[in-house]
Amino acid sequence: MTAGTPYRTAAHTVRGAGEPVLLITGSGGRARSWDAHQVPALVRAGYRTVTFDNRGSAPGPIEPFGLDDLVEDAAHLIEALGLAPCRVVGVSLGAIVAQELALRRPGLLRQAVFMATRGRTDAMRRAVVTAEIEQSRGGPTVSPAHHGVLRAMQNLSQSTLRDDSRAQDWMALMEGPVDASEGYRYQLRSTLIPDRLEDYAGIRVPCAVIAFGDDLVTPPHLGREVADAVDGCRYIEIPRCGHYGHLEDPRSVNDALTSFFVNG
Repeated sequence: MTAGTPYRTAAHTVRGAGEPVLLITGSGGRARSWDAHQVPALVRAGYRTVTFDNRGSAPGPIEPFGLDDLVEDAAHLIEALGLAPCRVVGVSLGAIVAQELALRRPGLLRQAVFMATRGRTDAMRRAVVTAEIEQSRGGPTVSPAHHGVLRAMQNLSQSTLRDDSRAQDWMALMEGPVDASEGYRYQLRSTLIPDRLEDYAGIRVPCAVIAFGDDLVTPPHLGREVADAVDGCRYIEIPRCGHYGHLEDPRSVNDALTSFFVNG
């Protein structure tokens, strides 16, 4: 999978004081997606947060890369900042990166949380990711408004979308053109993992899976598989949330994170 040149993740942000928590976002996401909810809650709870943009997130040309590179990027950042052993929280692609980090570089981690995750690529997930890659390459034109509606339907709970005010706010936030960057496509390809569940049985880092009850992108049963594969892994399912559950119901997510950090 590894093909690119070293990426030193220089663009990172540290907030707060205390024991460090590295937050890893998903494909197409930016570090700032943690800023409104998770960062303030963790800082208030006495933790030092570190956020960064995954390789491929910044505009402009980029060398080919894969999941191995993303894992090494996170490991390098932990080492460069002297964070080890630290807590790591990943969502979606970031959760897969965190799982691989826990398996390959356990000495860097104290605890790990995998949100909206999976340990294999089933037929439906492969079809969805492949379709997104084709769309990003310049498939049939989708207007920015239509793209916002589709993203909302795919990533949010029906509980959120039933509330007209919230639904309108979310669709306005998500409205925009399809991401046509090569970096985004490399990130998407990095999610197309083989079945890693048997390998994940080798994870010894204390960890938890947080799944979202209405997640269509990574349904709860796929997160449950990861939790079942790892001895002692805690499984937490938050209802009435879609794939963006950490943004839809941040209070429940933040409570689950801090509770696990203290009691896990």
